[in-house]
Order: sequence, then structure tokens, then C-alpha cells
Amino acid sequence: MSENSTPIVIVGGGHAGVQLCNALAAAGLGPSTHLVCDETELPYQRPPLSKAFLKSPSEALQLHRGEAWFAEAGITLHSGDAAVAIDRAAKTLTLRSGAVLPYGWLVLATGAAARTLPALPTTLANVAALRSAADALRLRGLLEAAQRVTVLGGGFIGLEIAATAAMLGKRVTVLEAAPRLLQRSVSPELAEHVLAAHRAGGIDVRLGVKVSDFVIEGDRLAALSVNGQREPVELLVMGIGATPETSLAQAAGLDCDLQAGGVVVDASLRSSDPAILAIGDCANFPEHGSSRRLRLESVQNANDQARTALATITGAPEPYRALPWFWSEQGGMRLQMAGLMPADGVRHRRPGATPASFSLLHYVGERLVCVESVNAPMDHIAARKLLETGKSPAPAVACDPAVPLKSHA
Repeated sequence: MSENSTPIVIVGGGHAGVQLCNALAAAGLGPSTHLVCDETELPYQRPPLSKAFLKSPSEALQLHRGEAWFAEAGITLHSGDAAVAIDRAAKTLTLRSGAVLPYGWLVLATGAAARTLPALPTTLANVAALRSAADALRLRGLLEAAQRVTVLGGGFIGLEIAATAAMLGKRVTVLEAAPRLLQRSVSPELAEHVLAAHRAGGIDVRLGVKVSDFVIEGDRLAALSVNGQREPVELLVMGIGATPETSLAQAAGLDCDLQAGGVVVDASLRSSDPAILAIGDCANFPEHGSSRRLRLESVQNANDQARTALATITGAPEPYRALPWFWSEQGGMRLQMAGLMPADGVRHRRPGATPASFSLLHYVGERLVCVESVNAPMDHIAARKLLETGKSPAPAVACDPAVPLKSHA
């Protein structure tokens, strides 16, 4: 049996895992592939969960692929049967049902879990987080019944949920411990724009707050303290980030970064065991051309790492060097980011067609390294091409709204 015909077992039915299934099927390796999913649903798109899915009871999950596609591709689905143990010596994966799957390649695409607070039980009836379809279904029901919603956290997921709740007519408060929104994700100028937009939309956004003293009555959170002042809670949504799912990897003795998080992999996405790869939200990988290591939570990262994993599995490994890009829809704002924010650099604003449409171009010296766009999708597309090719238009020209950014590619 050749290396490429050995069993390939993927753990995780999120975007990274399914994109690798797509790639393996296209390469003729579907019949060798097993996809192990903890959830009983067919693999589905997660970004809509905080937006369209929450808005309407009639909104269905958007599936990556139908059941028939997996069958036609020859991929064996293990739905609702979580992976519980890896035997690296025997090269087997044990599932919750007791089934034992041999592997030649094991790919961990285990994703991330919603971060919680030790002082706040996740079983409370009016406290919710959002990571899975089950979470979204529960939150949709809670939102329908609530009039006031408190969102803990001013990151992407918290702000997306806050904007959706506001569009549903709820009174929304966002509590953020940091001095600004999206502190680890976007520039201060973009954060200010996002803050102003949400406040203009009626959301009470409070920055630099300390939340403590949770008052629990029965199975509900009755109140909490914000900067020492007690405030009642009808519905609390946790949006304080995510932690990579590495328990399976750690139990198997794989190298994991316990501070930054994630399964440590090399440029070809191999873990400390060369037969085991990690991709997507759970992978801690080296940034191409830099000494930094990264862990990214994005659809782009999942797609591109699936392609890199395919190259490794098929014996033609290539270093992962894809351009990172992200997006977030928050009410009437579509935020799109290409490249990673530099620690030091010069920022230039490119006006758009309206005050709510613009791009921020970040330069280090003469080199364009990152572009943030608000309601400017053509700028975003052009920016990705520019960054991928390494071409850097002069700021004076690139920031001229009369000249399409893409004309300089």
C-alpha cells in the first residue's frame, strides 16, 4: 500500500476539516478518508450563526456538503461520535462509541471552544455562548424571549451578536474590559469607527470596565457588578474569545503551546509526530518569512491550511505562506482585513464613496503590509492582490479615491 492510499483520519467537522475532505476527494483519496465529528449535524458553515441564523426562526443551517456528496466521494462520516484517544504507537484513533480507526495520516482540525469565566457556570438558563449550531439554536430562542441583552466582550463575535440583537429590536449593552474595541484585531482608527457606528445604532458600549460579583439566583444570573455598580441581567451572552481545542493532542503527548495556544506544527503543518497534522483554529504555525508563530481563526486560514495539508499528505509538502485575510459583518458594516497589522508603521486613509466607506492602508517603510476596509469590497479584493504580489503603490496615489486601487496591481 502506498503512502497516499493509507487511511486518512480527520478529527473535526468545521471549515478546515471539510475543506480538506474536498481537497482529498478531488485528489481521488476520498475512499481512504474518515471524517470524525463530535456534532450530530452534517458539517455546516459557522459564520452565519451570529448573524442570519440568529435573526430568523426559519433560517436553516448552511451545510458545507450534503450527505450524498460524502457518500459519492467515498468519505466515511462518523457523526456524533467524538474522538477520545490517540494511540501514536499503534497509529489508531479511538472514538466515544468504542470504534477504533487505524490511520496513516491523522489530521487534527478540532477548532476552538468559546472561552468561559470560572466564576460563571455555563449551565445557567440565561447565560449563553456561541460556537456551535446547538449554541445558536439555544441563543435564538433566548433572544426571542428577551428584551434586554448584555454582551460580555467587544471582539468580533460579541459585536456581531450585539448588532444582530439590536436589529431584532433588543436593548443591547456591550461590556469590554479593554480601553477600546477589537484591541487585538484592528487598528485604533478602525476601532473608533466601529464604536461610533454601534453607539449610533443604539447599542450601549462601555469600555475599560471591570465586571465582577455575579449574583446567581436559582438557575439564573440575576445581576452583576460593572465597575462596582450592580446591574440586573436578563440575558448575558459571553463573547470573550475562544480557546483552541488541544486536549486530544495534549493527552497524546504532542507539543502544544500552553500560553499562545494551539498544537505546535511546522511550515508543512506537521505536529511533533510527523504522521499527525493540525490545521485551522487549533494550529500554532510559523509565519512565513518571520520568526513569529501564529494561530488564526478565519475561513481563509482554514481553506489555505487544508491545501497545505493535502500537499503534505500527497508527498509534495510546501510551506504554508498564504496571505491572511478576515471579515466581519456587524449590522450595516462589513469589515474586511487583508494582511496582519504591523507593530509599527504608518497608516493612510483612502476615502470611499460615503463616510461609512473607506480603507486604511498600513505601510512599513515603502511596503504595504495590511489594508482594512469598511464597506469597500473592491478595495479589499485589490488589496489582497497587491499584498500577494508584493506590489506597493505610493500612498499619495493609492489613497486617491478617484483612482481604483486595483489599477496599481
